Amino acid sequence: MIAYVDMFSGISGDMSLGALIDLGVPLDWLKEKLGHVLNGFQLKTRIVYKHHLKATDLIVEVIDEGRGSRNYSEIKALITNSPLPEKVKENSLSAFQKIALAESHIHGKDIETVHFHEIGGIDSIVDIIGSFLCVEYLGIKKVYASSIPLGSGFVTCAHGKIPVPVPATMAILKDIPVRSSDATTEIVTPTGAAIIATLASSFGHMPKMIIKQVGYGSGKRETGSGLPNLLRIVLGEPLKDENKNKTGVQKQAIHVVKTNVDDTTPEVLGFLMETLFENQALDVCYIPIQMKKNRPGIQLEVICRKQDLDNIVQIILTQTTSIGVRYYECERSFLLREKAFVETLFGKIQVKKITNPDNSIRFVPEYDIAKKVAKEKKIPLKDVYTQILSDANT
Repeated sequence: MIAYVDMFSGISGDMSLGALIDLGVPLDWLKEKLGHVLNGFQLKTRIVYKHHLKATDLIVEVIDEGRGSRNYSEIKALITNSPLPEKVKENSLSAFQKIALAESHIHGKDIETVHFHEIGGIDSIVDIIGSFLCVEYLGIKKVYASSIPLGSGFVTCAHGKIPVPVPATMAILKDIPVRSSDATTEIVTPTGAAIIATLASSFGHMPKMIIKQVGYGSGKRETGSGLPNLLRIVLGEPLKDENKNKTGVQKQAIHVVKTNVDDTTPEVLGFLMETLFENQALDVCYIPIQMKKNRPGIQLEVICRKQDLDNIVQIILTQTTSIGVRYYECERSFLLREKAFVETLFGKIQVKKITNPDNSIRFVPEYDIAKKVAKEKKIPLKDVYTQILSDANT
């Protein structure tokens, strides 16, 4: 399934979760899943009508009033140590990281200790994790979104009166298409911005699809706009020509990040590569170069997704002696690959299953797994590779 998020009146956490529940996610199921992560809240929904459109209004009632907002480290531990599905964990951590990076930049504080105030409350945590749980439940594999309308005016928060869009929202929406609206208050919250920035693969017109269902989530503010304060999510199936790649070759827009250094130690570079891969880098390489004043140096090249660009740049500037980086967007073509298991002489072994341009299949052993087998069996690594490939293709 694919989904199109139509933000004609903005987006917030409760609007997102309300629209997804409106698509058919059982409230009791959601309560149970969220209850494994945190407690001190109750979830309720009610049907409301705005401009004669029926929508779901989600209400998060906080029971544990004594528990204040959390900082980024606390929320990260809460998610990491939970029994949530891995994809839900990944999306939740990514959304909160976007908020943390925005807040740390705005307030000039360390990302691990920055306090979230309103965004770290139980209701916001429920909205973010709950939205990703619903996406998993509905079987949504890809999300498209409209451009994002922004409100105007001022709102009062923990730091006093600030302009709309609030600074955190502006920071999270960097490199994402936005537009003005006639709303005279906040219609895109940091929570809503983080959810859609994490989920959406692209922003613009609705893709070609077969519509199966439409859900509406209600906002709670009077926006001063002529439009109803609703979020619409369209659920459907992609057309066959968009869902099937006849050649097996996939395409993806990526960013390439580069910098040159001549005074960084090999130990730092090794640690940097590990850190970049842990933070969603698609590839990292070091290229020997000759720099000014005839100094030997290293060119660092990182490939990453658009949504991970800011974090990758920050890691490079923090972890190395570089004082600047270059980056640009480009497209890559690659073969579809996925995890698979094959029966071999050594038992069931995990391999990469790769679809060739002609849609034929080949298998590639995973190095770490093959190395482990070689050590356990005390046989050469090349023999392990040969045996796995032979068994996989029979």
